[in-house]
Amino acid sequence: MALLRKSAAALCVAAAVLLAAPPAASAHPSPHGTLAREDFDRLPLGPVTEGRGWTGDTAGGTLSVVPGSRGHGRELRIRTDGNGRAFLVFDKLSPPGNSFWGRVRLRVGGFPSAPDWAHWTIAEASGTGSATLVRPLGGQYAPTDHGNFWGVGSDLGPTGDWTSWKTSSPAVAGTWQCVEFHLDARDNRVSVYLDGVRQSDLTVSTKDHGGTADDFVFPAFDRLKLGWQLYQADPTPASYDIRMDDITLGTRRVGGCGSEG
Repeated sequence: MALLRKSAAALCVAAAVLLAAPPAASAHPSPHGTLAREDFDRLPLGPVTEGRGWTGDTAGGTLSVVPGSRGHGRELRIRTDGNGRAFLVFDKLSPPGNSFWGRVRLRVGGFPSAPDWAHWTIAEASGTGSATLVRPLGGQYAPTDHGNFWGVGSDLGPTGDWTSWKTSSPAVAGTWQCVEFHLDARDNRVSVYLDGVRQSDLTVSTKDHGGTADDFVFPAFDRLKLGWQLYQADPTPASYDIRMDDITLGTRRVGGCGSEG
């Protein structure tokens, strides 16, 4: 009996230890240092205002989950009229070292052809300590070169309002692209990749950017917007249709975009 009592006591102690111990870190792993993910497959079809770690920000635009146009799953449809906006807002970011990667698959139905120099944004990062808005994905209609071109930009900070677009990176309508960007605080550097290939002409950094002679310096990032906004009134076309899928924000490059250049 004494032996049985000792065994029972030992089992009770072991059970108490197990109950008190925190869950193993590997129980819910965060692949690739993931900060946020969304593939829209778990959301109901129709209008949507929030998802995993994000909320909607719309004015003159809508967000809707629709069947995947590539034959599987679901995707996000972003629609705006005129110079309206429609964004997903990830507002609980805290990237280590103030640096992070983003990846999104997207298709823009059509880019503006008027007015001249019409400017559009797809991604915008912001935070504390500075009013600077960092726009790693965006672009502009350049009538001098008869097209829309990808460009990195910024606004409200000491370097002013600028978009450093390059003709080496044309924005192509009606086709899916896998787009990545890297915000690297070590040199306030923004790098962009299209379908896995780095667009070196689009890189900006502390001293090399498209604004004033002041240094380009990141805020302390805690917020990222992904979607669409065109800033000029009465654009042509009058409305815009954008599709997004497979969004991942992380501390390391996620990849999966083809040629990993």
